[in-house]
Amino acid sequence: MNKKKHIWQFSRLGGATRVNLRSGDDLRYLSELDQKLWTALSCPVDGLEIDSDILKLMDADEDGKIRVPEVIGAVNWILPLIKNADDLLERRTSLPLDAINDESEEGKILLASAKQILKNLNLADNDSISRAETSDINKIFADTKFNGDGIITENATDDEFVKKSIIAIKEMVASKMDRSGVEGISTEELEKFVELCTAYDAWHKQLDEDVEQIMPYGDKTENTLELFEEIKDKIDDYFVRCRLLDFDPSSQEVINAFGTQIDPAIYKDIEAYNQEVKNLPLQKLESEKALELNKTLNPAWREKILKFAELIGFKDASITELQWSEIKDKVAKYVSWKDAKPHNLADAFTLEDVRLFLSDNVEEKIKALIEEDEKLKAEADNMILVDKLVGYYCNIYTLLNNFVSFTDFYSPDLKGVFQAGTLYFDQRSCDLCVKVNDMGKHNALASHSGIFLVYLDCFSKAKNETMTIVAAFTDGDVDDLYEGRNAVFYDNDGVDWDATIVKIIENPISIRQAFWSPYRKISRFITKQIEKFASSQDEKVSQNLESKVESTSTDISEVAVTAATEKAEGKPAPAAFDIAKFAGIFAAIGLAIGAIGSVLAAVVTGFLKLIWWQMPLVLIGVMLLISGPSMILAWLKLRKRNLAPVLEANGWAINSRVKISIVFGRTLTHLAKTPSNSMINLTDPFEKKKKPIIPILIALLLVGGFVALWYFGIFAKWGWF
Repeated sequence: MNKKKHIWQFSRLGGATRVNLRSGDDLRYLSELDQKLWTALSCPVDGLEIDSDILKLMDADEDGKIRVPEVIGAVNWILPLIKNADDLLERRTSLPLDAINDESEEGKILLASAKQILKNLNLADNDSISRAETSDINKIFADTKFNGDGIITENATDDEFVKKSIIAIKEMVASKMDRSGVEGISTEELEKFVELCTAYDAWHKQLDEDVEQIMPYGDKTENTLELFEEIKDKIDDYFVRCRLLDFDPSSQEVINAFGTQIDPAIYKDIEAYNQEVKNLPLQKLESEKALELNKTLNPAWREKILKFAELIGFKDASITELQWSEIKDKVAKYVSWKDAKPHNLADAFTLEDVRLFLSDNVEEKIKALIEEDEKLKAEADNMILVDKLVGYYCNIYTLLNNFVSFTDFYSPDLKGVFQAGTLYFDQRSCDLCVKVNDMGKHNALASHSGIFLVYLDCFSKAKNETMTIVAAFTDGDVDDLYEGRNAVFYDNDGVDWDATIVKIIENPISIRQAFWSPYRKISRFITKQIEKFASSQDEKVSQNLESKVESTSTDISEVAVTAATEKAEGKPAPAAFDIAKFAGIFAAIGLAIGAIGSVLAAVVTGFLKLIWWQMPLVLIGVMLLISGPSMILAWLKLRKRNLAPVLEANGWAINSRVKISIVFGRTLTHLAKTPSNSMINLTDPFEKKKKPIIPILIALLLVGGFVALWYFGIFAKWGWF
């Protein structure tokens, strides 16, 4: 027996045949729908007007994109967990508890977890649960000791020393964030702390077992070490010099002479003098001589050496090199023991605390707490699955209507998930505004859309954030659109953003705009040429005036002398103006004007010979001749407007055309309109007063005169035509 196939319904929408998802059965059989019939094949996780956390849960491979298998997987996961698949089409903001299918084992577990969440939030009487309640994990587990993440805090026990130990572990080793939102520890941190305490205890036991060797000077050993470090090198230097004298006795006089040559202090800077004295040997050098602890010591070192001898209890009048070696060996044992001290031990956790921690099975107590927490892992994970269930329940149909089909985008009361808000600019509002991830990539790809696109940099003072959007202008004109202009953008939360135009990709907006486009181009060209001509003439006049002013500065007497000289030499005077010479020029100008007049007269004559009802048709034909090509080109381009490149520039993979027809384009860009019941005063007190009767009379006189001259043959007598 053949399995009954699901009957799909399709609609023609936006230039493509798209599937209709109108029942729970459509969702149940979604995996059987040919992937070639899906509108999108993938979409980014971030940057859409839908809960990004839900999309991240769907993103099984965590690559930042949602693909067809992941969408199908999400649908197939939620359908068995709810009683009625048709509920998903209602786009509710919360999940009723009685909608969960408690006949399935997983549904029963999730229902219990949902109730536990509400109980933890002191909302046990609620009969539904929303994402606002399931998404705040910290709040859910705020008052719980254990939450299944294997991390415990000091709040997990009433034992004060265990609490102190957990705090010490966080301070000395590391910490991890517990689901309750408080720093805690896991088994990993506990094991490292045990190693640290064991090493610290062993370090102190070494001292207990050999205290006389490690601390030969008792409690004074630490102070002795500080002084020892200061004088060690100087005493070593003394005995080395003595050994050099043993090697070469003949150098004794030279060394001692060098050692006693000290300039009087009165001629020295006191600091330089002290430093020079410190650099001298400790006392007069002799072969195999011990260091005498008397007044012959170098005064710069005497006090420190005598203090050191007192600390170590040295009673002899001098220190031999052998005695000095024994002293160094004793100090070295203490230094070696001190350097072996384990690091990162907090001052608040004393040696007594360390030994109590190791002897009182505190490690086992903390392990038991961690194990008790881990027992709740499944229950806690189910609470997290409740968040996934609620998120899918409330959002999956919205995703499907913006992925399998673009029904939301083409619905008058809804928006696509890629529509970020509304831009207000130049007495219009644009609803098709998309966030831009990569400006360079977006420009290159979106230019193939055929849409008039305006890129804007936006800043929100309320959110202290910046972003870039691209707005599609699909109605109106473009005369006042240029880079640098400011606008206001409202996101879907109603927050306003300051927006500035940074780039424009020009394409036709409407047939109406295309009709007037040639005339505007001609107007701009004429205006530009007039401005260019006026500018050049102004510059020429300015240059002429400057040259004339310079020429007038010539000495008048020199001019007079020059004129008298030329007259005396018999030079001819300048030739008078010869009108005959320019007759040809005037005739040529007249012929040109006549030719132009002939053409105009022929046009006017032909127009006047038409029947009255033919005249408006001719005018319409002339206008269509001028505007027709522009309108046809615009119509062809407007029919091809496709949103797909704009979305693909943001990481989408669009599987079909997403056309924006002329009619649909008018619903995306709204022009300013006064309310139907408004009263408008058309009198502008600041507008220049017009006298239309005068231009009309002048026009009538000109036309009448032209017709009269033609009728009485005056033009023929002039030879014009």
